[in-house]
Amino acid sequence: MKYLYILFLSILCTSCISVKADVYNAPEESTNKELAEAGIRLVMQQQESAWNKHDLEGFMNGYWRSDQLKFYGANGLTLGWEQTLENYKKRYPTKRETGTLNFVIKDISKIEGNNYWVMGEYHLKREMGDANGIFMILFKQINGEWKIIADMSC
Repeated sequence: MKYLYILFLSILCTSCISVKADVYNAPEESTNKELAEAGIRLVMQQQESAWNKHDLEGFMNGYWRSDQLKFYGANGLTLGWEQTLENYKKRYPTKRETGTLNFVIKDISKIEGNNYWVMGEYHLKREMGDANGIFMILFKQINGEWKIIADMSC
């Protein structure tokens, strides 16, 4: 019985230490997530602003400038920053086509490390007809900056 009591106390102490460690780390994780979300929202606000000025290069500043960037949309998979920009230029040659963009963010969730996904809607108001859809974007913090590394918009 004495050994059972010692075993019970050992398990209880170990459990309490584990719970205390989890609780202790929670504020730091919460702060990091809040900072990440704020940084991601800022990138998307900057993209909206650039788009609404028909500044497609400025809009693309939110994307990872890499051949490994992935964009999946109505025309299939596009690889690379340059090709994605070229596709935007072809599809939206003037302010008439770009119109006014508004993102509606529905969820920002941490995947792991400095990787987050963002799910939401886009709304494009234009004289030639509105365009609305949904997106799922993957963000990664690269060299201290939040960048889109993959975008699926439809």
